[in-house]
Amino acid sequence: MVEAFIQELCALEEVEALALGGSRAGEHFDEASDYDVYLYCTAPVPEEVRRALLSRYCGRMEIGNHFWEYEDNCTLNSGRDIDLLYRNLDGFTEDLARVVEQFQPQNGYTTCMWHNLLTCRVLYDRDGRLTAAKKRFDVPYPPQLRANILERSWQLLHASMPAYEGQIQKALKRGDLVSVNHRTAAFLESYFDFLFALNSLPHPGEKRLVQLCRECCRILPDRFEENLERLFQDLFSSPERTIQDIDAILRALEAVRPSK
Repeated sequence: MVEAFIQELCALEEVEALALGGSRAGEHFDEASDYDVYLYCTAPVPEEVRRALLSRYCGRMEIGNHFWEYEDNCTLNSGRDIDLLYRNLDGFTEDLARVVEQFQPQNGYTTCMWHNLLTCRVLYDRDGRLTAAKKRFDVPYPPQLRANILERSWQLLHASMPAYEGQIQKALKRGDLVSVNHRTAAFLESYFDFLFALNSLPHPGEKRLVQLCRECCRILPDRFEENLERLFQDLFSSPERTIQDIDAILRALEAVRPSK
């Protein structure tokens, strides 16, 4: 059923390429794994066309969600979830070029879309442009990008006046646990951005990060997992210890931070 569904998607005149991403693009998936399908389009596919096509294969549909990327979130008749994300290839490659070729860092997840392109499985490529993009960006991790991500992340974590460390401390003093949660999540985004850049690895996304760091990263801070587990245990049950936990994470990170 999925194969026939994919074939119909590829037949849409607006679709120039289609790729499978996420765990289904690799070897680490099981029968419960969802499908992430990326459709690179030359023009918007009309909503009524998508709805008619999807209704033949899906029991539940949300058409045109735009919380992150523009996408249709559905459940196949088999019960498995499938997300269809619609992209413009030119815009996508321009965004990648700013990171991979112009070395511009972000506030977390800097190289996530680069990883997405490198690891996706191309199922259809009418004019070969998606394959060409994969080839264009299949390059060694740029040293300048690495340096820029490390510097920006360190500034966000600790070294600048608005650093997350200070923001978390202020939120704890106010007893504002919502803000503590929000700033700690941002702290961890920059923390993992730092770690993957430190190891010259494109960021794999938001899932299984501790496991992936353990499996893939040659350089990790001392007591990497232990320090994170302590932070999570203390964050709301013993908030008075949270700043000590943050400090332990930062001291271990600084020990592996390259000198300029």
